[in-house]
Amino acid sequence: MCRHLAYLGPPVTLSSMVLEAPHGLLRQSYAPADMRGGGTINADGFGAGWYPEPGADAVRYRSAAPIWSDLAFPAVAAATRSGALLAAVRSATTGMPVTVTAAAPFAEGRWLFSHNGVVRGWPRSVASLAAELPVTDLITLDAPTDAALLWALVRHRLRAGADPAVALADVVTAVATSAPGSRLNLLLTDGTAIWATAWDHALSVRTTPGTALVASEPIDSLPTWNGVPDRHLVVAYPGRHRVQDLTTTGVP
Repeated sequence: MCRHLAYLGPPVTLSSMVLEAPHGLLRQSYAPADMRGGGTINADGFGAGWYPEPGADAVRYRSAAPIWSDLAFPAVAAATRSGALLAAVRSATTGMPVTVTAAAPFAEGRWLFSHNGVVRGWPRSVASLAAELPVTDLITLDAPTDAALLWALVRHRLRAGADPAVALADVVTAVATSAPGSRLNLLLTDGTAIWATAWDHALSVRTTPGTALVASEPIDSLPTWNGVPDRHLVVAYPGRHRVQDLTTTGVP
């Protein structure tokens, strides 16, 4: 089912968030606390995206290997500092490929995106939604996976000028209607804010003066984490966040 996180705040190393935190993504890759029946480990690739400087487009490091087996990433992660990042470890849904291009984060310009969950009945259940996309978007999907299609659906709305919260809410509710039982935790950042949904899977948020952190599971035992209620969307900025019900109208 994957695990992911996004951070905003003073520059930190990728390593501090992903590898060194007591329950960071490295530990979550082999000892996740809440997979909701979506496997037991996250060994089908990983990735991290960050911003080399404020206002720059995002850059990525992705691999199809388990995060613990990638010998190059620890040095990269220790040497890379950023005030905004998104990272994920992957547990591939049965039948979906294990390739570099299937690993989050998905990216375009300043946008970084990840999906934690599964689309039920893939691919037929969401064929009508996919048909709404430009043909070029469909034939250039990163990978033939549910996460890549979700990203294409979100990206299509962002390109059209939709508010990020509205884009996520629209995609989640549309997919949940077409594919009941799906787990749809979507995570999005542009380096200035974090938008995320909790839909049949766990999500937590922590904001402190100057920082914001949203994660599938708390990466440490500090008491400042707050669980995001199911079927809600969270919008987080350094120092503050708000939570909105996805089942009611008026999002954001």
